[in-house]
Amino acid sequence: MSEPILEVRDLTVHFYTYAGIVKAIEDVSFDVYKGETFALVGETGCGKSVTSRAFTQLIESPGRIVKGKVIYHKEDGSTIDLLKLDEEEVRKIRGKEVAYIFQDPHASLDPLYTVGHQIAEAMVVHNTVKDWKEGFRKAVDILRRVLIPDPENRVKNYPHELSGGMKQRVVIGTGISNNPRILIADEPTTALDVTVQAQILELMNKLKREYNTTLILITHNMGVVAEMADRVAVMYAGKIAEIGSVDQIFKNPLHPYTQGLLRAVPNPLAKIERLDAIPGTVPNLIKPPKGCRFHPRCPHATEACRKEVPKLKEIEPGHFVACHLY
Repeated sequence: MSEPILEVRDLTVHFYTYAGIVKAIEDVSFDVYKGETFALVGETGCGKSVTSRAFTQLIESPGRIVKGKVIYHKEDGSTIDLLKLDEEEVRKIRGKEVAYIFQDPHASLDPLYTVGHQIAEAMVVHNTVKDWKEGFRKAVDILRRVLIPDPENRVKNYPHELSGGMKQRVVIGTGISNNPRILIADEPTTALDVTVQAQILELMNKLKREYNTTLILITHNMGVVAEMADRVAVMYAGKIAEIGSVDQIFKNPLHPYTQGLLRAVPNPLAKIERLDAIPGTVPNLIKPPKGCRFHPRCPHATEACRKEVPKLKEIEPGHFVACHLY
């Protein structure tokens, strides 16, 4: 295993709403290693996107980072806690060393500016180009790299003149424009049809190899995880349930939630009349269940599960699970 590039420790984010305090993520801890593709998996609302946004303090009101550390290992070997930086310092890292690809390309692009202007701007504000002229020239190269045809003319297009797949490529281009060390892709294929999804995933893999970038992939699609990831963290209701290599998670899932997720994936080769589903619903995070948050839906729940929060334990090398069964 290579050295970690990001160490997340006890990260906790709450949202202070009129209805009460939403405990969006609680005591989330994991490492991301240099050069790997690390997948953060779980159903909608489990806290994947909140976790990734917290890395660079992108939590907006009424949200607040309550506690935790995000230790970033810089290229020179030194380390910094990203949560202790002020806004000016974190802005120098956000978009340059840690970049994002957000899930909705329509919302990520400004309709009033050309796509070339928006890619160039990402480089100009971080001083990775001398001036706007060089920024526009590099924007053409980036569009070519993300496989957009006729980049010299497309660079002058506004977002509404591009298809969904092309917009997503522009967003990826903006993300890689400053050669970031960490690229966080938040459900980058959600709004796209299946054939375009495959092209986008292939493109991201290619760019990751070219730039030696560490990729954090946020998704609920287990097929994408199997295809792309080196290691996987499974989240449920704001907490980490299981962490392991992609082989460990798919061949030997330990947590009942992970097992349920994998059973719910359709197998085109199996003759089954009905898909397995996890019973019950996701808990209300204003009043989450005591003990293990999965216990109301778990077929193996015991008295300990109802009272005590399970700790993340290493069951085999690199394979961690938070479950009282182990």
